Amino acid sequence: MLPLERALTMDDYMPLSRGNRDKDQKTLNQARISSSFPLARFRVLTGGVEHKERCTQHGLLLRLNTYKHFLSYTPIIGQFFSKDVASGHSILFAPRLSAEYAVWLGEIKPLSYFKERYMVDMTHYVDEIAEVLYDLGGQSGKQLLFLLHGLNTDSNNFSRPADFKDIENFETDLLTLHPILTECRVFKSNLEVDLIQYANDVSSEAHIEVMRRIGAGMKEYQLESIFLHHIYMHGGCRHCSYTCICATGENSAVLHYGHAAAPNDRTLKEGDIALFDMGAEYHFYGSDITCSFPVNGKFTKHQAVIYNAVLRAHDTVIKSISSGVSWIDMHKLAEKTILQSLKTVRIIVGDIDEMMEMRLGAVFLPHGIGHLLGIDTHDPGGYTQGMERPKVPGLKSLRTIRELREGMVITVEPGCYFIDALLNPALEDPTTSRFFNVEELDRYKNFGGIRIESDVVVTLNGCRNLTNVPREIWEIEAVMAGEPWPLKQKQTPLEPGLEPTSTLNPKS
Repeated sequence: MLPLERALTMDDYMPLSRGNRDKDQKTLNQARISSSFPLARFRVLTGGVEHKERCTQHGLLLRLNTYKHFLSYTPIIGQFFSKDVASGHSILFAPRLSAEYAVWLGEIKPLSYFKERYMVDMTHYVDEIAEVLYDLGGQSGKQLLFLLHGLNTDSNNFSRPADFKDIENFETDLLTLHPILTECRVFKSNLEVDLIQYANDVSSEAHIEVMRRIGAGMKEYQLESIFLHHIYMHGGCRHCSYTCICATGENSAVLHYGHAAAPNDRTLKEGDIALFDMGAEYHFYGSDITCSFPVNGKFTKHQAVIYNAVLRAHDTVIKSISSGVSWIDMHKLAEKTILQSLKTVRIIVGDIDEMMEMRLGAVFLPHGIGHLLGIDTHDPGGYTQGMERPKVPGLKSLRTIRELREGMVITVEPGCYFIDALLNPALEDPTTSRFFNVEELDRYKNFGGIRIESDVVVTLNGCRNLTNVPREIWEIEAVMAGEPWPLKQKQTPLEPGLEPTSTLNPKS
């Protein structure tokens, strides 16, 4: 069955927005009861604004304010959204369009269309915001509005509060709304998980298509193109959650490869390892999947050593996740698992606990073990008020330090990289150089790196993996050789070890 036949339609999606509004209202009411709370009547969020390419007429595709999208999926340029704090009623303010709009951009819909289509309680025009809010508020003097403004602790940027004509006639509160709405977004409803699952299904199938079609002599961007075509053609996903990382050879050690200065343009070579970090987005809900595999379809001994080290960390963390588990502990578990594997093959030597204390794991795993996932690839809420970001290597890159709770969706993405910018200082430092077996380490010079990333939803007693791609070496080699996925023949995989396995006939 094609992913499109499993996709949620717009009609399915509208109740999701209404459910999110109900959750937001419940959280707000609880906050009003439990703490001193400003007596504001309305909340106002801005929607999407039209952006032009610099000074040109080229319009970029609309990207909604993700907080506003959480409460109301209304893909309309120039809109505003408001909720009545007292009643919970929703109000959509749509732009008043000129007759020219119908010539160039299509039919001008009446307000009644927006009310019915997007399941809001009231609709008005944007130029009526101040008048409508004052009339509904029914009080003299300046009314207080909650506006969305707060720090995204992942990007370290602030959200931009709504601004409209005559807003100066209102008092505004910029502190209350952001933490409440952020916390609502941390815990996903069943419909939200369904959307993330669909994005994962489409992305998983696209990753497998890339595995099957990769070959020496191709350009990295050709593999990116295969992925993009598959998610749109077969999944209806017009966008990716983020810029595709299609890294091969030494590029696989560049953590955010694929940017404008490194645009997935290397020619693949025999013997390369490929690290492809790509995820489709569907109705703004994303996926984030990384697959690592050999370009020629067969792991070398050294590739298998590192791959299985990362796979062991990936699987160990997923098996350890449940409600109440510390994410810092999960990161340290991944680090320790990778260090133990590297010690087994004598890339490093010495006491593992001492290495952990010296933060040696950050040399091989400099990024965090994962992040919250939802409407944004790096969903907000990783750090709540009072939480302090760690300052030591590795842990300072964690995008959250929270305890996991049921309903969170989070990525699990351990990696092992050979990055000169990290290895050279560690080899020159007498406190860490003693842990390295330089002769063995030199065998991995220019190796690049391996990352394995899956998306999971946390349950009360564990987690559910939303990603469905081959992970064991024997599975990857079988799929790359043309076997269907899931593999028809049920086979018992080896425990993730450090030696390459015969993949088509694994031992039971």
